[in-house]
Amino acid sequence: MDTKLRGDIAEQAAVLNALKRGWGVLRPIGDRLAYDLVFDIEGILIKIQVKYAWLHEASGNYVVDNRRTKTNRRLMLRAAYQPSDFDFALAYIEPLDIFYVFPVDVFIGYGSEIHLVEAEKRQRKPRSAKYREAWELILQAVDKESFVFSPVQFGEARF
Repeated sequence: MDTKLRGDIAEQAAVLNALKRGWGVLRPIGDRLAYDLVFDIEGILIKIQVKYAWLHEASGNYVVDNRRTKTNRRLMLRAAYQPSDFDFALAYIEPLDIFYVFPVDVFIGYGSEIHLVEAEKRQRKPRSAKYREAWELILQAVDKESFVFSPVQFGEARF
């Protein structure tokens, strides 16, 4: 399975997950933007980057590259994401059908890879564990946005 197909699988799983939560989903045309999807939650638009986690057999961990990758026929360029590129990154582990939900600042704060530990082989939980299925972080961000841009607070716009 090539990386484009894995990315498509992860994106479709994210769309299904969002729709089950009652959220709207918007899809950019093309793949030139730094985000893959936009969730519309109560009128607040949240930019989402979706990543497919692969199994690193030597460690038993699932791994996600947290850099932007641009490719053409001859060249593959990697660059760090910027905080303004998206709001949340979703790392999808297909065999387990689970997502890690990372705020952008946490996601870009890791080195070039994020190791997601699913085996109970450690005495303490890894730093990434608190982001496992942490969809409530997106809702918390929406609640903060709703408060800041509440129509009641600023009055209805009239055209």
